[in-house]
Amino acid sequence: MSLRCSAPIHALALACSLALPSLVHAQAPATDLDEVVVTANRTAVSVNDALTPVEVIDAEAIRRSQARSLPELLQGRAGISMSNQGGQGKLTTLFLRGAESDHVLVLVDGIRIGSSTSGLASFQDLPVEMIDRVEIVRGPRASLYGSDAIGGVIQVFTRRDRGGFVPRVRVEGGSNDSFGYGMGFGGANERAWYGADYQHSRTSGINACNGYFDPDTFDGAGCFILPDSQPDRDGYTKDALSLRGGVTINEQWTLEGHALRNEGDNEYDGDFADRSETVQQVIGGKLRWRPSERVDLHLTAGRNVDASDNFLGDAFVDFFSTDRDSATLQGDFGLASGQLLTLGLDWLRDSVDATTQYDETERANKAAFVQYQGHFGAQSLEASVRRDDNDQFGGHTTGSGAWGLTFAEHWRVRAGVGTAFKAPTFNELYFPFFSNPDLDPEESETWELGLAWLGDGITVNLDTFTTDVDDLIAFDASQNRPNNVDSARMRGAELGVQATVEQWDIAGSVSWLDTENRSGVFEGNELARRARNSGRIDIDRAFGDFRVGVTASGEGPRFDDVANTRRLAGYGTLDLRAEYALTPALTLQGRVSNVFDREYETVSFYNQPGREWWLTLRYAPAD
Repeated sequence: MSLRCSAPIHALALACSLALPSLVHAQAPATDLDEVVVTANRTAVSVNDALTPVEVIDAEAIRRSQARSLPELLQGRAGISMSNQGGQGKLTTLFLRGAESDHVLVLVDGIRIGSSTSGLASFQDLPVEMIDRVEIVRGPRASLYGSDAIGGVIQVFTRRDRGGFVPRVRVEGGSNDSFGYGMGFGGANERAWYGADYQHSRTSGINACNGYFDPDTFDGAGCFILPDSQPDRDGYTKDALSLRGGVTINEQWTLEGHALRNEGDNEYDGDFADRSETVQQVIGGKLRWRPSERVDLHLTAGRNVDASDNFLGDAFVDFFSTDRDSATLQGDFGLASGQLLTLGLDWLRDSVDATTQYDETERANKAAFVQYQGHFGAQSLEASVRRDDNDQFGGHTTGSGAWGLTFAEHWRVRAGVGTAFKAPTFNELYFPFFSNPDLDPEESETWELGLAWLGDGITVNLDTFTTDVDDLIAFDASQNRPNNVDSARMRGAELGVQATVEQWDIAGSVSWLDTENRSGVFEGNELARRARNSGRIDIDRAFGDFRVGVTASGEGPRFDDVANTRRLAGYGTLDLRAEYALTPALTLQGRVSNVFDREYETVSFYNQPGREWWLTLRYAPAD
């Protein structure tokens, strides 16, 4: 299922662009993407009816934001905090509701992604130009998805064309020698849909790290490079290709498939390695059978490849490549009006290929899950349970339940509880000399309470939560290996507002977070890199063919280490953007980020870009 081949991706993109128009693809039923979320329950549920806090960023909001990366798009949204090591393409980690950076499950078109060795998803390598929408589900979903979903689930859906044949072209340029272009097409008819897109971008970047190693005192921080060894810009180049299509075979059967591949060349600072050639690839397919209105069965399968070849200058150092194969058989059965029963089987296999000789290089996980959803007038109920059987740690059961009530016409209250777990990574289990094959999964329990006001043109959500995590995996100095030694508590509140006021589109959120390490010598300390307060607001308005917008985001101070001795200052940034429709098909966009040239860090000793600007010209005729 891999697309790894000798042909460079731009050649493959050209070949596919010539061949793909002959594909036939199934037209999906028309839906309002602002109102539908599918990840929270593994079934299509209205955002306003979901019993789990969720935010949907649709295609129009993505294009309007002019974000140049997925981390930029997600930064500052409710419950989310990002840490980045030096700008575009550099390692970026995401903390959702204060949980660890590997406590969030990431899906691309329903396929689980992430490195089996580090446990992290490469957000920085997912091409934002190819994304149709992003769904952010906050809270534990392990009872439906299994391992990783302690803090929540983030699902990325790639572009899906729904009208007649449409070509598109994009070219952009900006600060730090940035340049990019893209081309693609897509379309649909009564029975089929198809699409293909290719994107290229490059930037000279900034000097990523300002931390150095002192060979006389053996003190150091950050990237631990020798003084004056690499005071250079650290660039990033990427090429991305997306192919997708589907067909309605008859009234009962549909078939669809998708492939996304991003190849990156990332420069950074380091004395052991300073450049990586990366691959982030997702391939998947779905076969659906719907024999009646009350029965919907589908089989989904896919593979994620997360690979990195690392160099020091031009000299090869090492490589890591993980393959994640997955398959799901799911059936949704309508029991009665407003009642749905879901039964499913999941299979997952992780494998590692690396220059490092791991003690084990493969493991599999099998699972079964069941979910009930019911609507009874003003009340809603849902409950789910899942049993995982893993080659390494054996069986594990998780469950969740939620209740919601609509009252006084515009008000809705919801409450829920759920358990979740995180399986140990290959690095923690099998890395030579510094691992522990006897590790147990990290476990959590979360209680949630939310209140929403759903008015005409405005939606306000207030959600509160408390999460306790046990058996956190940390390095045990007494044994010189990782161990289940820690526990932690995260609690907080998230306020989100979406409104249209006098033709101004407003979307804002504010998050409050209180974290506590509850074990060991650092008991009572805050968890590293989680700010107590964060927020974001986006304001946009169109004036005929002209549109303007502003994004303000920021985070309060937080600590960069578990000992709480290294404090990162709070910061705030302001971005301005504008666009003008030169013709119905041709649009010119301009953006200035970090307008006030604020200096700040999200990881100690790693720089963040100052003021930057971009111009983008887009051609996309209406179908």
